[in-house]
Amino acid sequence: MAGKQKRKLEDLSVDEFLLSGFDSADEDENEEDTPKQNGIKKKKDLSSAASENDDKKKGQASQHKDQLSRLKNKDPEFYKFLQENDKTLLNFDDTDSSEDEDEKKYHKLPTSLKDAYSDEEDEDVEEGQKGSKKSKKEEATKVTEKMIEEWKAAMKKEPTVRLFREVTQAFKAAVATTKGEGGGPCRYKVADSSVFNSLVLFCIRDIYVALQRMLNLKPEKDQKRLVLPSSSPKWQKNHIDIKMYVSGVVQLLSCLTEATVIRAVLRHANQLVPYYLCLPKQCRHLGKQLLKQWSTGEETNRVLAFLALNKICRHKQEMYLNPILKQMYISYVQNCKFTSPNALPMINFMQRTLTEMYSLDTQASYQHAFIYIRQLAIHLRNAMTMKKKETYQSVYNWQFIHCLYLWCRVLGTLYPSDVLQPLIYPLCQVIIGTIKLVPSSKYYPLRMHCCRALTLLSSSTNTFVPVLPFLLEIFQQVEFNKKPGRMSKKPINFAVILKLNKINLMEKAYKDGLIDQLYDLILEYFHTQACTIGFPELALPTVIQLKVFLKECKVANYCKPVRQLLEKVQENSSHITARRQKAAFGVADATAVAAWEKKLQEEGTPLTKYYSQWKKLREKEIQLEISGKDRMEDLDLPEIIRKRISEKKVEDKKEFKDLFQSDSDSEGDEARFQIKGKKSRRAADDDEDLEDLYDMSDEGMDGGDFDDGEADEKEYEAPQPLSSSALIKLAEGDADVVEDLELSDED
Repeated sequence: MAGKQKRKLEDLSVDEFLLSGFDSADEDENEEDTPKQNGIKKKKDLSSAASENDDKKKGQASQHKDQLSRLKNKDPEFYKFLQENDKTLLNFDDTDSSEDEDEKKYHKLPTSLKDAYSDEEDEDVEEGQKGSKKSKKEEATKVTEKMIEEWKAAMKKEPTVRLFREVTQAFKAAVATTKGEGGGPCRYKVADSSVFNSLVLFCIRDIYVALQRMLNLKPEKDQKRLVLPSSSPKWQKNHIDIKMYVSGVVQLLSCLTEATVIRAVLRHANQLVPYYLCLPKQCRHLGKQLLKQWSTGEETNRVLAFLALNKICRHKQEMYLNPILKQMYISYVQNCKFTSPNALPMINFMQRTLTEMYSLDTQASYQHAFIYIRQLAIHLRNAMTMKKKETYQSVYNWQFIHCLYLWCRVLGTLYPSDVLQPLIYPLCQVIIGTIKLVPSSKYYPLRMHCCRALTLLSSSTNTFVPVLPFLLEIFQQVEFNKKPGRMSKKPINFAVILKLNKINLMEKAYKDGLIDQLYDLILEYFHTQACTIGFPELALPTVIQLKVFLKECKVANYCKPVRQLLEKVQENSSHITARRQKAAFGVADATAVAAWEKKLQEEGTPLTKYYSQWKKLREKEIQLEISGKDRMEDLDLPEIIRKRISEKKVEDKKEFKDLFQSDSDSEGDEARFQIKGKKSRRAADDDEDLEDLYDMSDEGMDGGDFDDGEADEKEYEAPQPLSSSALIKLAEGDADVVEDLELSDED
């Protein structure tokens, strides 16, 4: 069997040999043929087959050549045609050109893996050597102070494109060091901090003027319309370098932390706004940094950032206004999360500047206002329907209240505006719904803020809003005659709180602050309506409520401001009533009524004159509170001159000094003198006097506040020594004689 199988394999052709396989049974029978020997045999057969194919191809080529030679005799005309048009076909070569072309066309595998890796390593080494040669040739030049001085002098004489490119490259290298980067391929290198400062200072001071001269641009002060640098014929030659420079300014602004340096860079960026407007990508990057400074920077930096943002939006509203307004509103809401006396000026600044940005385009402002007021209304609706703590908190927070303030200010500032007019009513409804959501006493501070926002909206838009009922309701709900449960050291600042806890509601400072807030808000609202022809009818419910309060309240500190407010309201009502009696037109004549009110506003009323004086004093008082100074500093108080103690009294004090050492440890009026376990009559009388003093009406009270006793402790003096006769009576233990105690001559 083995011999027959071998003969069959030898008779196979090359292709049949490659496709055929060995049976496992045959391999087992031929134990002498190992796998290695079989592989050698296969290689020999393959090489012999390849040589046979080459011989066949060569024979075919020679036959084809003989056929072409015979063609000369058989068809001479065709042979002549081939000689004239295609000689390559007649000059046929034995070698197969198609194979050579295929070998050139396709990649030829290496003979071994080692050769392939060695070739790649050689190529990498060659490329590394070339890169090192290039890096040696293009090594960065170190910037020095001398170079900067030379650039300064050259810029002042005549700025050129080449000079500006050098300065730009150096500025790029300097800015790259702020983030710890190498800055990529750059001609210069800044390694010294003094060189960095000099270079940045030079660019901030001189580059803008040099650019204006290089592009032949006129100064902006002489022209109302902003001239873009892209209108210059030299812009195309320099716009790549300008783009590199303005990008470096934005990167520098993002890395700085010192407020004074940021201020200088912001001023420079404000100058370069026309250049940023020609480069949209760089302008967007600048806008992000300006928004960051406007919302979180120092006070002066906030103003500079706002000026640059306003300048960008004014000259390219269609491209930048909507995204910038959206980001500014989001930043405003984020900054309003917490409110304190120090944060209030910043929040007010953001309110006013954002209002000015909305005034640039009323159509865009309407879209933003409609969306955000609707969002506030949705929060309020969810809180009213779900009635859960989480939904209440989504409304009763500082962000919600400051957003109401903002839209009241926007609608009032842009009034009259036909576009924004329809938003006044829904905004009023949202604010009134916020007041009615939880009408409890602990949210009175929030009610005060809502009433102040409604007053602002009503006065600035000439819209009647019923604010007084929400204020007069407090007089009916709070018991001002009830004694406070505890005394407080500091007054409650209603401007920075929204909610009161149970302890605050028990303090005396709560009622004191509540009266002050009611006085301020009622006076401000009446001032907005002081010149209207219907003021007497508007003030009548308030007059009745204030009179009822004065009859019921027995605390002089609360009655005095309310009585003063009532007098001013009645005086203004009588003044307008007298003026109305002289009028010769009817109520239906709207034009005549408007003219009458305008004339009365120009002349002034008793309430408007009083309000202007009160406002000045109130603003001064607020400034003192913000600065942390005491209110009593500006008052001219009389000096108290104490009499000198005579020598005799000093001797008496020394004599009885050790006898009354325990008096300093006494607990006040509760146990001043106790004899045989009984409380003295004098201590009881003192307690009754204190109660009568607190419950006194207007007699003898001049508006003084009852604090927690700090002032009394300061003015309290130690009890003076008793006379000798009194000491004898005390020693005998007669408690009834306490009333007849004779104090020393000093008393």
